[in-house]
Amino acid sequence: MCCVALISLTVSAQESQRPKVGLVLSGGGAKGFAHIGVLKVLEEEGVKIDYIGGTSMGAIIGSLYASGYTANQLDSIFKTVDVDALMQDYIPRNSKSFYEKRNDEIYALQLPFDGFKIGTPVALSRGMYNYNLLSRLLGHVRHVEDFSKLPIPFLCIGTDAVTGEQVILNKGVLPQSVLASGAFPSLYSPVEIDGRMLIDGGVVNNYPIDEVREMGADIIIGVDVQDGLKKKEDIKGATDILMQIANYGMYKGMEEKVKQTDIYIKPDILGYTVVSFDKGDEIIRKGMEAARAEFRKINAISSGYHKPNLPEYEVYDTISLKRVDVNRMKYHTKSYVLGKLPNVSEGCVPFADLETGINNLNATQNFTGINYKFEKDKETGEDILELQLTESPHTRYLKFGLHYDQLYKSSLLINVTQKKLLSKNDVASLDFVVGDNVRYNFNYFIDNGTRWSFGIQSRVSKFKHNIQSITHGIVPTADYKQGVYNTEFIDFSNRIYVQNYYRNRFLVGLGLEHKFQRVDVNAEMTKSWIDKSHYLVPYFSVLLDTYDNKYFPTRGIRFAADLKHFALSSDYNDNFEPFSILNAEIGFAKTFFNKLSFKVMADIGITFGSEPSANHQFFHGGYGFESLSNLKPFYGYNVMSLNSDSYLKTTFTLDYRFYKRHHLNFSANFAQMANSMFETTDWIKLPNYSGYALGYGFQSIIGPVEIKQSYSPQVKKHFTSFAVGFWF
Repeated sequence: MCCVALISLTVSAQESQRPKVGLVLSGGGAKGFAHIGVLKVLEEEGVKIDYIGGTSMGAIIGSLYASGYTANQLDSIFKTVDVDALMQDYIPRNSKSFYEKRNDEIYALQLPFDGFKIGTPVALSRGMYNYNLLSRLLGHVRHVEDFSKLPIPFLCIGTDAVTGEQVILNKGVLPQSVLASGAFPSLYSPVEIDGRMLIDGGVVNNYPIDEVREMGADIIIGVDVQDGLKKKEDIKGATDILMQIANYGMYKGMEEKVKQTDIYIKPDILGYTVVSFDKGDEIIRKGMEAARAEFRKINAISSGYHKPNLPEYEVYDTISLKRVDVNRMKYHTKSYVLGKLPNVSEGCVPFADLETGINNLNATQNFTGINYKFEKDKETGEDILELQLTESPHTRYLKFGLHYDQLYKSSLLINVTQKKLLSKNDVASLDFVVGDNVRYNFNYFIDNGTRWSFGIQSRVSKFKHNIQSITHGIVPTADYKQGVYNTEFIDFSNRIYVQNYYRNRFLVGLGLEHKFQRVDVNAEMTKSWIDKSHYLVPYFSVLLDTYDNKYFPTRGIRFAADLKHFALSSDYNDNFEPFSILNAEIGFAKTFFNKLSFKVMADIGITFGSEPSANHQFFHGGYGFESLSNLKPFYGYNVMSLNSDSYLKTTFTLDYRFYKRHHLNFSANFAQMANSMFETTDWIKLPNYSGYALGYGFQSIIGPVEIKQSYSPQVKKHFTSFAVGFWF
């Protein structure tokens, strides 16, 4: 026993005599992966780090290392990170309500429009993906509010956006402080801490050597991944000038700081940028190479220290919650907030459910700030989740979209959205489409959450198109031969409806629709009004949507069904009898081998009762347009070249994402189409129409850009479909 005590005292004395080593990690975006490479070498050589100070990316890696992770664990962590999500305000589609899904899938640009003055977003991202990620990774030290009490004492640097002063962040909520240190202006929103609006610390101090020395470090190891100032011949454009201006503050005083650094490590990363996240492995190797070049100096301070692995059970997977506290707000209640956190309540809560809830709140766009922390209940030891939400001051938005396809042609979408128009939880939205075919869509919706919600809608769809009939003519009469029909179509619809939804995935709606349709067909010098009637239509709809992407789904299912009963009509053609239409589809998507996705979709349309006029039949053909309820795409045929009052269709698609947002796909569709086909067993026969398509797609900021070459063995013709932008 005495021997053990003697050994313990000897080790303690040696530890107290050992020079304390401080580590300084600079900011540099993706180039900061080099920090991991340096840490690997320091661990290999048995160097114990006593203090860490970092800025921006240096703060992220420094905080994780200070909390207990090893360099190898950090390497593994960053290999699993969604790189695109780091750079944008990534919100999983399933966290969005149906309104929010539509908002993100037709508008390319959204700007505040308060006081009828166009504003600009504070930043591209609120950084909630980063905040959730850091909160989970740092969950095992979530109750540590004094960063000097971490396994390795730590600090990071922020910049006061109002005064331009440096702010040392060494106390508070660790994930929040780290997020503030890396809040690069215009890319990430400022983070408010103790009433101060903080942005990237690199603006004032990207290499906090003095601060680490003040922590007690005797020896400084500094890792510098900054660009430095460009030479005259390297400044070739506006981007270079902006980066040079940004680097003034970051690189100020670096020459003197380098002299004060005992072991200065400068990885050779000139060929990489702050967004080269896809080159992580290469950058880590560059960090290892630079550290090994300083082998003698590193070996001289080695103490044979071996950093223990952070046990897997300490990684933050679940939380034992006692309750959820929410700050008081002007426009939103606690019940509204908790409604967005459906699985976050008392008891054991998976962190994945908390992330989903935070994403739900972020998707509403009702909050400019979403911060949370965990307080430990003194009596039970359980966590108290404290949510601090900052309501958005913006209630009016101006939104834009662009689109081109073969049916509606060129279209510019201008939208005005007003939130809180008549009540706290309503939204009024007006789409106005200008171009080859003028259209509009107005919707007013009162969102009552899990209770039935109420809405009214008014829209006009209009297009002119030369329809080439192949088998079933658009005018079902012997007066016209098959050929090309110059058609003008106008649909004016008004709805009043109620709907209810569950977890942003399942929606049930019912309502009453007034519809006016006018169809003018000019063929062979004869003008025929196919329809010019008003209709009264009660309807019922169901929607289940778990697709991860509307246009290029890689997983999930989608089921939609719509039942309409045309009860009354002004009867322009004096032949109206009530009839009903059922239209339903079900789709399934799954990914194989990481980048290869398979999607299958079945689609059915049935008409009950009397025979409707031709404009109420189902029209098939073409691709790339936002369809009405009876306009359907079909590969291998021209737009609207097939029509019948009933059909059964199946579509198979293989999609290969060969590079980031670029896709190659092959599709095949088969259909049985005929009037009143479900009144007999004829629909069980083999399909009488088929088509195949080979396509390329790119997910651009304005929506999908697609080109498809299709062919049908029945028609023996090739058709090219080209579409740009979100469909609307």
